[in-house]
Amino acid sequence: MLGFLLTLGPLYTSALVVGCLTIYFITRKAIVDHRIRKLGGVRAPVLGTNPVTGLPFFIKVGYFQSKDQLDYFYNSIFDRATPECPNCVEISFLGRIRFLMTREPEHIKTILTSKFADYGKGEQFHEVWSPFLGDSIFTTDGQLWSNSRALIRPMFVKDRVQDLDIFDKWACTLIDKLPPAGQTVDMMDLFYRMTLDVTTDFLLGGSVGSLNNPKHEFVAAFQEVQRMQILLTIFAPFRFLIPTYRYTRGIRILERFIAPYISRTLSLTPAELDAKLAKSPSSTFLHNLARSTRDAKVIRDQLMAVLIAGRDTTAATLSWTVYELAHYPAVYARLRAEVLATVGPRRAPRYDDLKSMTYLTHVLNETLRLYPAVPYNLRAALRDTSLPGGEGRPDIAVLKGDVVVYSTMAMQRRKDLYPEFVAGAGGERTERFVDPAVFCPERWDGWTPKAWTYVPFNGGPRICVGQNFAMTEMALTLVRLLQKYQRLEYRGDWHAQFHKAEIVGAPGHGVPVAFFEAEDGDFA
Repeated sequence: MLGFLLTLGPLYTSALVVGCLTIYFITRKAIVDHRIRKLGGVRAPVLGTNPVTGLPFFIKVGYFQSKDQLDYFYNSIFDRATPECPNCVEISFLGRIRFLMTREPEHIKTILTSKFADYGKGEQFHEVWSPFLGDSIFTTDGQLWSNSRALIRPMFVKDRVQDLDIFDKWACTLIDKLPPAGQTVDMMDLFYRMTLDVTTDFLLGGSVGSLNNPKHEFVAAFQEVQRMQILLTIFAPFRFLIPTYRYTRGIRILERFIAPYISRTLSLTPAELDAKLAKSPSSTFLHNLARSTRDAKVIRDQLMAVLIAGRDTTAATLSWTVYELAHYPAVYARLRAEVLATVGPRRAPRYDDLKSMTYLTHVLNETLRLYPAVPYNLRAALRDTSLPGGEGRPDIAVLKGDVVVYSTMAMQRRKDLYPEFVAGAGGERTERFVDPAVFCPERWDGWTPKAWTYVPFNGGPRICVGQNFAMTEMALTLVRLLQKYQRLEYRGDWHAQFHKAEIVGAPGHGVPVAFFEAEDGDFA
């Protein structure tokens, strides 16, 4: 065949190749259309079905990701949607896998609950992420996923989270690292270092010491691996073109750090392990894993998964919270008043104290509404299935292998999902609309989001097992800061801030602020 093509000359060969590819994509589209009709469904609005129409889309994804404008681009793709299906579009590049992008609550509900068994991480996601997270809770489906969840869940029950010693120790260490009052500090950097110390201490019983040693090779490796991982995910079909030397080297550094802890734990006899677990303060996440499995690879994978979830999501949310509090002094003042009324200026908060502070919860909920820690997520169809069409329209067909990309951030900022008016005392319509793009904890006074319009921790069987852990850590850290500091100022260009979306969405300019101590005594 090759010899035949060479005899035709370059012009004829090119024409033949183009012709064959055209026939292939036309045929492929016809096959997909037939399968969709057979399912009794329809397509979402189509942005492209072949390299000519689809390739520019993937190039734009890479471009806007590199420019930290993925949030803008994701919302802009719905400009080409239709009135009948305004919040879901589809694209395919090589004619095989369709990518459906959505910001529709009913679609997210379907994926995470009503058709949970139809959707999962899929083979490609597992293949792309397995060098980093292996066969962990974040990369697997079916029985493997169920086994992972069963291993992890016991360490995040209420009794474990109520022990605040680790949180308080590292929150106080962070405060000790703050400069004198009025001097500028990047709180995002400190939060990422603090949450890494909390998480490694909780997981392993020994912290990486990031607050005291910010140049630790573990920290740099962790950041590099995550940066590369998002690139490999976005360009999954072309990931063979991306150099992975630094990615692989970073993973080896992470493994080298945790390996001694795993070996030391697995060297314990069952009796010694039981003795450790009987003494709750001395037992760790690692000890609990070792009681359930003696497989070092399984333990390594779960540690990596909880490490990334426990460190980045909490640090990013704390960073966004301080960023917004610095812009709204009235919110900061109201929050500090609640803190002081509950625990005073010095006392370490108890678990019940944290749960009783309603406005503190509202502040964190509002931050997670605007900036859900994982702004973009995806699920692959494990079998032929569908997404609801809505309002009497046919369902959107989703074929086995298709990928649904959903953005909780895009959904949670949709204006049409918020009430514009409520009935006044006399029956008249009273305006009570706060722009969803504006940080406003007061919106939570008497308002509850409709089901599936607010899902910062996902939902259904895959709801985040560490949700209470994260909320408790963030609440305690904020309480300790507000006990000591009466006010804070933002020292950057507030309007120049941007959403840097990698695995987790964080402030692109960091959070440069200055704290000013209270007049009611020193922090203790």
